[in-house]
Amino acid sequence: MVGEAEGPQDEDRLELLRFVERFALVLTESGLPRMPARVFAFVLADDADRYTAAELSDGVGVSPAAISGAVKYLTRVGLLAREREPGARCDVYRIFDEDVWGTIFRQRVPLLERYEHAAAEGAQILPRDSAGARRMRETQEFYRFLRLEEEKVMDRWSAHRTDVFGAS
Repeated sequence: MVGEAEGPQDEDRLELLRFVERFALVLTESGLPRMPARVFAFVLADDADRYTAAELSDGVGVSPAAISGAVKYLTRVGLLAREREPGARCDVYRIFDEDVWGTIFRQRVPLLERYEHAAAEGAQILPRDSAGARRMRETQEFYRFLRLEEEKVMDRWSAHRTDVFGAS
């Protein structure tokens, strides 16, 4: 737990942690589990570009066990990357700092393709004129539409990002 601030750096750190908690609540309200939300919010807002599990534990102020579960979740869903430096004995976790949200959203395209193909299979095996087949065909087209539009949106995002932040 964070104690009383002793100076400007401590006050800055306390403000960072307050923000992390507020942002984590927003992420939690949109479906992210609480601890992964806190870790992800911390990594987004803090200045370092790589963290060990111990550094995350210290930074967020939670146990190493809580961090372990959180980083497993975050790497599985593509919000963090896990790496290991040559000769190092522990993993490091990093955010996709080159284009945080573009990278995260581009990783969703294969998932949309899987949904689309699974729905197509359902539409094909169910009785042709059944309500279930119609819903599966609509589901297939919905995910196809999302996949195609997401590619266009990501191209527009890249152009917008360059306009706002300059070339990376």
